[in-house]
Amino acid sequence: MLLCGFVVLFLASALAFPFQQEWLDSEWENWKITHRKQYNGLSEEIIRRSIWEKNLQLIEAHNREFELGIHTYELGMNNLGDMTTEEVAEKLTGLQVPPFRDTNNTFIPDGDLQLPKSIDYRKLGYVTPVKNQGSCGSCWAFSSVGALEGQLKKTTGTLRSLSPQNLVDCVTDNDGCGGGYMTNAFKYVSNNRGIDSEESYPYVGQDEQCAYNKTGKAATCKNYREIPEGNERALQAAVAKVGPVSVGIDATLYSFQFYKKGIYYDKNCNKDDINHAVLAVGYGVTPKGKKYWIVKNSWGEDWGNKGYILMARNRNNFCGIANLASFPIM
Repeated sequence: MLLCGFVVLFLASALAFPFQQEWLDSEWENWKITHRKQYNGLSEEIIRRSIWEKNLQLIEAHNREFELGIHTYELGMNNLGDMTTEEVAEKLTGLQVPPFRDTNNTFIPDGDLQLPKSIDYRKLGYVTPVKNQGSCGSCWAFSSVGALEGQLKKTTGTLRSLSPQNLVDCVTDNDGCGGGYMTNAFKYVSNNRGIDSEESYPYVGQDEQCAYNKTGKAATCKNYREIPEGNERALQAAVAKVGPVSVGIDATLYSFQFYKKGIYYDKNCNKDDINHAVLAVGYGVTPKGKKYWIVKNSWGEDWGNKGYILMARNRNNFCGIANLASFPIM
């Protein structure tokens, strides 16, 4: 009976996902080894391989169009290859849009402020290595600590990794791995009079009891400021004059999931449906005049260009990058 049940399940899975190509067998095996993928039985692997093959087809089709000059960015297979866009949005994002914003904390740049043509805080030593949030909706915590790390470097001259787990466990206004918002994290650090270092409060990628200990305190925060909604000029001023800024974007498209290099612009990116928190660590312009934001993600170095993406700048607030932007004040 058990054997019959397994055969029925196998046949059902094969019929549901009939497009596996034998000539991709070795590539599939190499991909599994590279990304240390293991599955709970043959039926799960059949499903995951079918998703992987579909994603591979989308990537190859896009890159053929890229070679024809239709797109400004390339895609590439990565560790998310066996996941649907719906799964990525569910497991790897976590930005909860607040019902209202505090207008008393709005950042207003000088109207005649002269801004540099480009700036990259990675080169200036304001940015810690790329991290991986795993299957915890803690993007808001990684975005928040990234902005705090930048201000710590600016005010003290020391770059130090701060603890996203401290925020996941202790920010009661947020929902830990269930999601959250960056200004709630800044308010927590201010009220708590500190945040621990990553070394003293390491990341585990799941909700645990708050274990903040002031002996591990590595930074503080006095207040925060929010960028006027949708104002890319104000966001540029904040990045140029303040440092790395926490931002929210739409990360629901397969083109974002498999971004590899180039300036990312997908007309289907929804600036009114933001679900993922990342960190703007600079901006620039190509020799051909294409403007971009330099954005640090929290999906590990296997994603994107070693964990980073260049996103189109001054293209009608692409992906909503200026809608939910904020930074801490130390």
